[in-house]
Amino acid sequence: MSWWKHETAVVDEGARIGEGTRIWHFSHVMGGAEIGAHCTLGQNVFVARGVKVGDHCKIQNNVSLYEGVELEDYVFCGPSMVFTNVRTPRAAFPRKGSYVRTLVRYGASIGANATIVCGVTIGRWALVAAGAVVTKDVPDYGLVAGVPARLVGWVCECGIPLCFEGREATCRECGRRYVQEDEQTVRRLETP
Repeated sequence: MSWWKHETAVVDEGARIGEGTRIWHFSHVMGGAEIGAHCTLGQNVFVARGVKVGDHCKIQNNVSLYEGVELEDYVFCGPSMVFTNVRTPRAAFPRKGSYVRTLVRYGASIGANATIVCGVTIGRWALVAAGAVVTKDVPDYGLVAGVPARLVGWVCECGIPLCFEGREATCRECGRRYVQEDEQTVRRLETP
């Protein structure tokens, strides 16, 4: 086996687990789930059938990835953050089979105890603050916070908040450069 699981973790037959992935205490990966290479699933993580997790993702303790959730590579899910997959849940009227897709793009991070309401896309390298409730799409490099979450700034690929002077910003930590094209669009400038 090229991946590892703790003895208390359950990985159902039919789950696909990538090389070097580690699955910790009391976690459950259902058959039909796909976990990429070199991921870490913390304690008490649940991954439903049909969920796709890219390479190098970190899923912290007490996170459930329900049907309809897809994570691209290098996504970080903070402790006890929540995904939903039904917009109008009712115990008396099950919605099985009508799950709404949620996509978390490459490099994005979701803070502890945040809630992601289904049907949104969280952009590349975006950062969702701890405790935020995301009800609409988050742009690439966007920093969102609050209930409901609103765009409060922009972050570098390394995670440091960006300070724009006019339309351009240079990360004070790593030196990556960015341009703001409009109120909802920031793009990284290629380095020479």
